[in-house]
Amino acid sequence: MPEETTAEGDHRRASILTALREGVRRVDDLARACDVSTMTIRRDLQVLEQRNEIRRVRGGAVPVDAWTFDHRLGRSVAAKDVIAAKLMALVPDKGGIGFDGSTTAHGLARCLKEQTVRDLTAVTTGFETFHELSRTPGCRAYATGGTADPHTGSLVGPLAQVTLQQFALHTCFLSATYLDDAIGSTEFTADGAAVKRALTAVSRRTVLAVDSSKLGRRAVARCLPLDEVDILVTDLKPGDERLEPYRGLVELM
Repeated sequence: MPEETTAEGDHRRASILTALREGVRRVDDLARACDVSTMTIRRDLQVLEQRNEIRRVRGGAVPVDAWTFDHRLGRSVAAKDVIAAKLMALVPDKGGIGFDGSTTAHGLARCLKEQTVRDLTAVTTGFETFHELSRTPGCRAYATGGTADPHTGSLVGPLAQVTLQQFALHTCFLSATYLDDAIGSTEFTADGAAVKRALTAVSRRTVLAVDSSKLGRRAVARCLPLDEVDILVTDLKPGDERLEPYRGLVELM
């Protein structure tokens, strides 16, 4: 069956994935949640199964481990490389910087390891990013405590937030599950959103980096409104028409 490529279909399948991760499993319930027929849901589930994002079960579906770090690391690789190159220009030569547990921030950490020696203190909520930063010349790396977010593996919870409060950072580098021009960035879990807000609270400058596939979409938990973001970095050129909804709301890079 040819894969539907319309924006409406993409948005509906994203909503189905969100519902599945929130515990909705049956076709009938998914149809009611998306306000479409069960036949449409079954077609969407077939597409998502072909993408290895869900597994069909009797009467419905369950999500696969689509948001584990290794799985996310292999998605949108070219876009993340473009973003990482842009982010490098925003890293100060000295001072404190923060990273969330996203694969986008991890890409920046990998690039940083290959650059000239700086004098940096870096704190992150990501295990893999901490390992990259701890091997970076001129960088003292810290990982927050906390519990692992079940969707992403990033460190979240009160302990992570208390750890972040011990720092005064120059810049934090964050990504997002999705970004909408009306409500800003969103995450799959409230815990994930809370720890990112904690990072921005201790940073003078907030840089939000998302690839273009995340634009114009929403997940369940609100995180940062655009007026709390200093720079939005994407894989697009700043003049791209797909960034038009964000123009004038945030600096584009």
